[in-house]
Amino acid sequence: MAKLEKFVTALLTLMLVIMTAFLLWIYQKVWRQPLGPSLDNSLATPLQLPATWTPDPALSAPEADSVPYALSTPENVTRAIGNCGAASPMYILVIGSDARGENYLYGLADVIRLVRVDFVNPKVTVLEFPRDLWVEIPDIADNLNGQDHEKLNQAYLYGNPGFGYSNDPAGGPGLLARTLMLNFGTQIDHYAAVNMRTFEKIVNAVGGIDITLPETVDGRTADDTSQRLLFPRGDHHLNGTQALTLARIRIEGGFSRADNQNRVLCALRDKLTNPEVVTNIPALIQSFKGAVQTSLSPEQLSQLACISTQVEPQNILLASFPQELFEQDRVYDPVFKKSVFAWKVDHEILRDYVQQFNNGNWPHAAIANSGTQEGESTFCR
Repeated sequence: MAKLEKFVTALLTLMLVIMTAFLLWIYQKVWRQPLGPSLDNSLATPLQLPATWTPDPALSAPEADSVPYALSTPENVTRAIGNCGAASPMYILVIGSDARGENYLYGLADVIRLVRVDFVNPKVTVLEFPRDLWVEIPDIADNLNGQDHEKLNQAYLYGNPGFGYSNDPAGGPGLLARTLMLNFGTQIDHYAAVNMRTFEKIVNAVGGIDITLPETVDGRTADDTSQRLLFPRGDHHLNGTQALTLARIRIEGGFSRADNQNRVLCALRDKLTNPEVVTNIPALIQSFKGAVQTSLSPEQLSQLACISTQVEPQNILLASFPQELFEQDRVYDPVFKKSVFAWKVDHEILRDYVQQFNNGNWPHAAIANSGTQEGESTFCR
């Protein structure tokens, strides 16, 4: 009898070891596995490597409730293990593609946002990059008769498989990320790109979003007088199609469209942090697997969902460069063989703002809606 008990105990122990090893394998291979190709740091300009983090072997993990320990990075950016077990800060390039199809073969970057997530002192800062900036784009010259400058939003188009002008493993998001690094010194760890159809489905999946417009948004033109383009001042409950329409109206220019996009993003954030929706986020993520371009892993998506419930509304800052820095201009584009609209702006000034953004020093809630040289920002209310 004693031998049988020992045998059963040994068998149970062996099964427990095997199960533990299997769960660890699942954790490493699935939970921590990026859902898409990671950004290739080796393709970045040497002096502008995007921020990455690796544990400093000279430092040990902290005891419970201790101060988070520092992590070393190529750019000497201090990282720490913050709330939700995430390395902080985390920089994510978020892209809204104007492609309507199910795949990501083509499409311009209709929305370009750089998100800085602070997991130590819960805070999210979102910086908008105007799509009509005239920039240098890596990899494209050989395919465009030596032309290496185009609008910022075209970097995403040229990097995706439809054109395939770049061998960047992350495709369009990878080429757009390197373009931002090259021209403005951004730090980017991950990317997430969503096309129009997927965006509509996401909004519908959470039951629509609620928005309050301070002023009427009228996108009607002489060629399209449809009422679907009219959003009166006041409260609105929008489905996916309506939310996308509001986000894309640019009748008053790119900066006003950015304001509408920020309102949509804030409303979507509110819905995703609703207790009734939070519990469904894992299933929501699974249902959209393959429908979003992203280098984030399930673990990192879980960390972002976790921190979103801890960030106070006033600590979600939506920033844009001061409008007075920009001047409307026309640039001859040899690809299209005509002059095209582009913003005229001093890139060095924008680089200064980006550096402050990288360091978490700009923008500040105190300058929200100031419209001064300090920069412009609003926050999700």
